[in-house]
Amino acid sequence: MERTFIAVKPEGVQRGLCGEVMTRFEKRGFQLVACKLVHASKTLLESHYEEHKGKGFFDGLVAHMSSSPVLAMVWEGASVISTARTMMGATDPKKSAPGTIRGDYGIDMGRNIIHGSDGTESATREINLWFTKEEQITWKPALSSWLYE
Repeated sequence: MERTFIAVKPEGVQRGLCGEVMTRFEKRGFQLVACKLVHASKTLLESHYEEHKGKGFFDGLVAHMSSSPVLAMVWEGASVISTARTMMGATDPKKSAPGTIRGDYGIDMGRNIIHGSDGTESATREINLWFTKEEQITWKPALSSWLYE
């Protein structure tokens, strides 16, 4: 099974969209393996967004993401990374299709509701930044095998 990191950004938390986001992933058949509401530190966010360091929007992004709590989650399932990317929609909500999370709830590029890992390497890196191994659940096959038979 594949794992991905998903975060409901501050504007999504403030607008009460955490449950909606979680429901969409659950209805899709993915399993939640870690979840916490966290007021992320500047250090954590600088590490999380390190590939954007030096870009004009970096400081504003870190400031926004540390402005209020973020719902950090790890989801597990077959092809969860690519499916999550489809479910989220385009980074720019104005270009996101209706029915996607960003298409339905995003406002603009800086307030697009959700972050999701874009590949297996970033998923591993992001999961390990936000969660310890002890904070992640390992589902027993008997609990999850029926989903993928």
